[in-house]
Amino acid sequence: MTSPVSHHEIRDRFSRAMSAMYQDEVPQYGTLLELVAEVNQETLHNDPGLAERLEAHDEMNRLGVERHGAIRVGTPEELSMLRRLFAVMGMFPVGYYDLSEAGVPVHSTAFRPVEDEALSRNPFRVFTSLLRLELIESPELRERAAEILARRDIFTPGARELIELSERQGGLTSEQADRFVSEALETFRWHQDATVDLDTYEALHAEHRLIADVVCFRGPHINHLTPRTLDIDEVQRRMPAVGITPKDVIEGPPRRDCPILLRQTSFKALEEPTRFVGERQGSHTARFGEIEQRGVALTPEGRALYDRLLKEARQHTAGLANDAHQQVLGEVFQAFPDTHGELRRRGLAFFDYRLTRAGHEAGLVAETDLEALIEQGLVSAQPITYEDFLPVSAAGIFQSNLGGDQNQAYAGNANRAAFEASLGAAVTDELALYARREQGSIDAVMAALSDAG
Repeated sequence: MTSPVSHHEIRDRFSRAMSAMYQDEVPQYGTLLELVAEVNQETLHNDPGLAERLEAHDEMNRLGVERHGAIRVGTPEELSMLRRLFAVMGMFPVGYYDLSEAGVPVHSTAFRPVEDEALSRNPFRVFTSLLRLELIESPELRERAAEILARRDIFTPGARELIELSERQGGLTSEQADRFVSEALETFRWHQDATVDLDTYEALHAEHRLIADVVCFRGPHINHLTPRTLDIDEVQRRMPAVGITPKDVIEGPPRRDCPILLRQTSFKALEEPTRFVGERQGSHTARFGEIEQRGVALTPEGRALYDRLLKEARQHTAGLANDAHQQVLGEVFQAFPDTHGELRRRGLAFFDYRLTRAGHEAGLVAETDLEALIEQGLVSAQPITYEDFLPVSAAGIFQSNLGGDQNQAYAGNANRAAFEASLGAAVTDELALYARREQGSIDAVMAALSDAG
């Protein structure tokens, strides 16, 4: 075969094609992209320091192409095949998310690139959830859903062929990659014809809207694509002016000088005409638009503090409008340090360490204490961007776009082992990835200093 194109290139082609398809299917998504681009441009203009930091750490180029999508599948076989499909694009399962704790009958992972070079090229992610049929309370309904899912194939023959070809020959040529993108897109396309009659849809819908969304259609239509903003509060504020109704509150931590983890908001899901078996007409609500703002990745100690404070805040935020919600969050999160120096010194966040120009020019340095080297201006410490997701926030987005329904009978059913068995592989621990990157940067700095002169 001629030289294969890189996994990064295939991922970039696919994510751009997915974005174009979704913009055609959901025009409000195009409006959202324009709004986010406008706010990002203004934010960078008003904060040259932020622009400089993004440029220095290879994040400026990715900002305009950065997206994450979300899909929901119904069977272990579908999930396992998706793992193989995403591997063609250099995307691997990272993290295990139990959404049953928030009353949503799925568990999930995120397929994404894991290496620094891949993330800087295009950090496309797809949050992928597997329906947990065992959590459906009615045995009859559970069996009916399993029968419906068993009859469908969400992959085209061409997609299956090209996945196997990529595995066999170690990649795809440029022409094969283009065909793969075209075939793979069909899995994620919206189809307004349901595969069930209206009575079956309504029965599954009554159990949980998400169950109906997963079971009743030909495939796991992409239910949102998410651009990255540098100021989510400003996007939320401006959305009504461009004809978009935002969800009630921004999910995640409050606005901070040093953003942490992930903040998310969305516009309300569309009510879309649907034809059911038997020619009966109806509608389905599932697809929406989402925006995210990413901050620094937290260490296990940082996550423990975040989880504790979020739990405390949620006891006081139920039913509050966004401004009041954010005020309560901000007050509770005053206990979370809000300078990069303190986050670093207290071991709450992950950082990437590099020699400064002065460090390169210093020659042999005996000092090995990182804080001392930073104080001397020989080493810089930049926050490592959080590339993953938050289960409570994901569930909040799901619920706000599925009518807010939930079922606490689902709660407390984490089962990572069963999920990995369905996936056909272990999921990578996201905290281990951040720790490895941080330690690698420390090792590189120390090696450079000890070899200098």
